[in-house]
Amino acid sequence: QVHLVESGGGLVQPGGSLRLSCAASGFTSAYYAIGWFRQAPGKAREGISCISSRDEIIYYSDSVKGRFTISRDNAKNTVYLQMNNLKPEDTAVYYCALRRSLVRLCVSELNAYPDWGQGTQVTVSS
Repeated sequence: QVHLVESGGGLVQPGGSLRLSCAASGFTSAYYAIGWFRQAPGKAREGISCISSRDEIIYYSDSVKGRFTISRDNAKNTVYLQMNNLKPEDTAVYYCALRRSLVRLCVSELNAYPDWGQGTQVTVSS
């Protein structure tokens, strides 16, 4: 059974940094993508970054491009999201999700990701 666990959220001041982790287990597919999504209060969940299993695809939304960096540690089956220069509008619950597919790995449709973590809260405030 697939298990995704996010960690690393917290309270940070504007301009600060956090690194989120997504530890994945319970699957053996060679072709997959891990996406990072976030949902702010009263807003729809949005995709902000994604990395495919062989790093051939790395995606950032315009809202985080240049500030966030996605990476992976295959030995630990963990994907990271380094978030720098955080802004109050980055405040949200952050989720990672798994998509296993031979094609179209990093896609925007939420329902293309069957497996989700429980989320971690990120609050950017002074």
